[in-house]
Amino acid sequence: MKVLFDVNMPRPLRKELLDHEVITAQSMNWGALENGELIDAAEKAGFNAFLTADKNLQYQQKLSGRRIGILVLPGNKLRELKAIAPRICKALDELKPGDFVEL
Repeated sequence: MKVLFDVNMPRPLRKELLDHEVITAQSMNWGALENGELIDAAEKAGFNAFLTADKNLQYQQKLSGRRIGILVLPGNKLRELKAIAPRICKALDELKPGDFVEL
């Protein structure tokens, strides 16, 4: 699965998601894009999933009809996310286009 990390995701978490191709918004030069623009760009670039810690995303953006699955993590502290990495991987494996899932 091709996964885009939001700018608020700790980059070292990529190493915990071994079965997924993880790319950061910064490496795509999308660090300055707002959430709606960032999700649009990710869809156009063929990403399957968008990982973020932005719990307000569903209230700030129109998410219905999206072709990308969105997974919202409980925070962005690396130590805490590493501890739930198996849950993150499972959620990514089950994520379908248009899904919005909060862990």
